Amino acid sequence: MHLNSSTIWRIFKNYFSSNTTEELMNIIDFQKQHIGQATELAFMNYREEQNKVSSLPSVISIPDLTEFAENGLGVAAFEGDRMLGYLCCYEPWDNVFNTGAKGAYSPIHAHGAAAKNRTLIYKRMYQTAAEKWVRSGAASHSIGLYAHDTQAVAAFFSYGFGLRLMDAVRPMENAGAPSMSGIVCKELSRREIPLVRPLRRGLACHLGQSPCFMVSSEEAFQSWLVRAETRDTRLFGAFIGEICIAFFEVADRGENFITEMEGMKNICGAYCLPEYRGKGVIQALLDHMISVLKSEGHARLGVDFETFNPTAAGFWPKYFEAYTNGLVRRVDECALETGI
Repeated sequence: MHLNSSTIWRIFKNYFSSNTTEELMNIIDFQKQHIGQATELAFMNYREEQNKVSSLPSVISIPDLTEFAENGLGVAAFEGDRMLGYLCCYEPWDNVFNTGAKGAYSPIHAHGAAAKNRTLIYKRMYQTAAEKWVRSGAASHSIGLYAHDTQAVAAFFSYGFGLRLMDAVRPMENAGAPSMSGIVCKELSRREIPLVRPLRRGLACHLGQSPCFMVSSEEAFQSWLVRAETRDTRLFGAFIGEICIAFFEVADRGENFITEMEGMKNICGAYCLPEYRGKGVIQALLDHMISVLKSEGHARLGVDFETFNPTAAGFWPKYFEAYTNGLVRRVDECALETGI
């Protein structure tokens, strides 16, 4: 999703000039009695995205919003008795996304807004909610938005958010990669998991470089390696002889509630040695993995990736369609000391 200044201005002009005005909008605390209307908005917003991304599954339920009504960090926008929108977040936690900051995160089901005047609704809600989040000590504010919701994206871009992550999906159909002579693609057994260690280290080093700057100390890497090798995931690798040159890691769930739908599998790790990129290796491995998962009855494959990783951003959108944008804003920590 690329929004230039003229597009954002056109969105602002269209939606600020409509009938609903700021004077008629009332921003209040999100409470349990609001959950019914909020769930309806969440369904509506999801169906809008599903109409744009045909690979998305049909959703029959939205995760329970009770925790957001209980933590006191959410807000709701009303015009009379009609809910215009709601914006909530999880309880903030330290070192959010390994940034060193305490952060508040609003997943895609923790907010929603009516189609009309959506940009204005989100701007007003965030202005009130952000004050709560800063009071709770959260300097990092993150939100998951549907990728094709240009009104919501424009609202948060205008308030200092930037794009960091994307979730994408594809049907469990082969990408049409040519066969690779001398390359063997297979699923790894549990005893073969250590064969991927050099690739995991390569991935960590890659993410630590510009423009990602997701730097891990050796201690942090070793700790992550232990967790990665013991979690309940599946590994697929491309081999030349005994050497693994590329891998995919697949989990049952990803970073949002959609990834938990029946028939969905999610890529949670991937890497190809630099000298084998651009040769069709990773595409051949993707097709092999898809063939295996499809034979087991799985219908969709998801992935999430950092948009500031040029290698990932250049590869995944060729084969997957984005359905969320993960936006983040870092508030000046001085604001935490003012007692707003």
